[in-house]
Amino acid sequence: GNDSKGILVLGATNIPWQLDAAIRRRFQRRVHIGLPDLNGRARMFKLAVGDTDTALQAGDYNTLANKSDGFSGSDIANVVQHALMRPVRKILQATHFKPVMKDGKRMLTPCSPGDPEKIEMTYDGVNSDELLAPDVSLKDFEMALEDSHPTVSKEDIEKQIDWTNEFGSEGA
Repeated sequence: GNDSKGILVLGATNIPWQLDAAIRRRFQRRVHIGLPDLNGRARMFKLAVGDTDTALQAGDYNTLANKSDGFSGSDIANVVQHALMRPVRKILQATHFKPVMKDGKRMLTPCSPGDPEKIEMTYDGVNSDELLAPDVSLKDFEMALEDSHPTVSKEDIEKQIDWTNEFGSEGA
């Protein structure tokens, strides 16, 4: 039927100043949700990493949060994806591998040309069942952060706040 009781209509936009008055009137409340704070960013890093095996320690998420001020949730997800791909890039770019034992099996993992156990070879010379990707480390995340920048500008944030101050409580 036509019973709309209990139905919530939620809208989201990054550019609310482009909404005309007719659209604004349709929403009883307009709430600005800013960029994540320090704790929010730490949680977002942890959530984005999920169950993926990494060498990160519990405190590393706070380190990453401290280095990502101004990053949105989407920016953080991109940093995590970039960091998680770094071991693959290490494999593809490696000129040397070294033998390591993992679960009682001899594996090969990328290493520096100066490693005493090095074997000069590229990834295509390694059987896939012998290939061991390096752990994703805090350094991988820090390198990914260095290659990334917040996508939300200070001007956009100020514009959002100004819009919220003007229209945020209208109709509430």
